[in-house]
Amino acid sequence: MRFGGTAQAAEIAAKLVKVKITSAEFVAAATRPAEIPKPHFPEVALAGRSNVGKSSLINKLTSRKKLARTSGTPGCTRGLIFFDINETLTLVDLPGYGWAKRSLAERDRWKILVETYLLGREALAGVLILIDVRRGPQEEESMLAEFLATHEIAYAWVLTKCDKIKKGALRSRLTELGGELGDVTVLPTSASAGTGTDAVWRWVHEARTA
Repeated sequence: MRFGGTAQAAEIAAKLVKVKITSAEFVAAATRPAEIPKPHFPEVALAGRSNVGKSSLINKLTSRKKLARTSGTPGCTRGLIFFDINETLTLVDLPGYGWAKRSLAERDRWKILVETYLLGREALAGVLILIDVRRGPQEEESMLAEFLATHEIAYAWVLTKCDKIKKGALRSRLTELGGELGDVTVLPTSASAGTGTDAVWRWVHEARTA
């Protein structure tokens, strides 16, 4: 069920969750619907453009340097990637889009795979949509948000690379994006600086217990 809002961002920040990672491991990869594994735990998916920093954020959230692969070549995630965390939660890395240099046929397969997962996964607690704070939402992100809202799937916006903007300009940018993104939780982060992960974990906790 969709929940959250800009007012909730302050509440989340006030009740940050410190998560101690005791285990984080790759579980499975699926490049077609038949390969999607049975769920072990509640799941939270991460979606975003190929160069937005999903792998870096997953590694920072899990305190692992190489759990999710990072690459200078956009579009390296070719399917759904499942990671079990602390034997209580599964993070699911969705295929990147936008800058990925893949054929239209492959992108169509990704679309079918992702929509099959999102619409048929009872274990799915919510989706984190990652966007570069400097660029804001592109057409794909806006379409995904609309899709999730239509199907009453909880989601939040995660702003990546916030360290790339000076603090004063960042405050103005966050205000601007807050109005643009609507009544949905917005979570500023920086994987390189390590900021914002506690707030992300708080949202994950709220989503999986909603």
